[in-house]
Amino acid sequence: MIRPVFEPETLPVIATGADLPPVAGARLTPDALRARFERQLAWTPEKIADAPWRNPELDPRVAAVLVPLVIRERGLTVLLTQRADHLNDHAGQVSFPGGRQEPFDADATATALREAREEVGLDASRVEVLGALPDYLTGTGFCVSPVIALVHPPFSLEIDTLEVAEVFEVPLAFLMDPANHEERLFRYEGGERRFFAMPYPRGESTVTSEAAGQHGAQDTQTVRPAATQDGHHFIWGATAAMLRNLYRFLAA
Repeated sequence: MIRPVFEPETLPVIATGADLPPVAGARLTPDALRARFERQLAWTPEKIADAPWRNPELDPRVAAVLVPLVIRERGLTVLLTQRADHLNDHAGQVSFPGGRQEPFDADATATALREAREEVGLDASRVEVLGALPDYLTGTGFCVSPVIALVHPPFSLEIDTLEVAEVFEVPLAFLMDPANHEERLFRYEGGERRFFAMPYPRGESTVTSEAAGQHGAQDTQTVRPAATQDGHHFIWGATAAMLRNLYRFLAA
């Protein structure tokens, strides 16, 4: 099992985005998001990236994730997963549904939709793809395409427990407020690594299906703790970086 060489939850917070404005609520509606992806506005991706890919002679593995924005009466939420502890890549971390591109996948969107179906049972018929953000290169050698999509209730999930330990939702407004974005620092011999983290109180999270195989579950259920740190879901690394890029995109 590949684990980080550090414990990200214990590292110091050196800055937050409290000096930046949150994305206005009027921009966080389905219609506003559709309009934003249709417009060709200039924007600058976040400068802080993952640790460098250490094998430049090898091509990174192509992958895609689905960034599912669930349409709720109280506002859009982001559906996230906690990866199972036994996985080889990013074990135990909070992530979006996604994975490696297969030869039969037509494009990144096909990969993201297939992986979401396999991991959490999300039916593509409930998904409205809006577009994609720039690819993100991880330090573990994945070139990830973040595919942004709206998810239309009603829907239910069937979790693949071999890959996913938990599924939960976080309000998009929380994640699009940079006051909730922490910048943390890891120093090591020969260098340092900066990364984003977005801890979210676990008691405020909801999940769309209580357990694997419950197709008829209620649309919203209380979730059990997932990837917690001091009572929080600890969203960090590549997932947090892609959310930060979504902030930059929507704030432009």
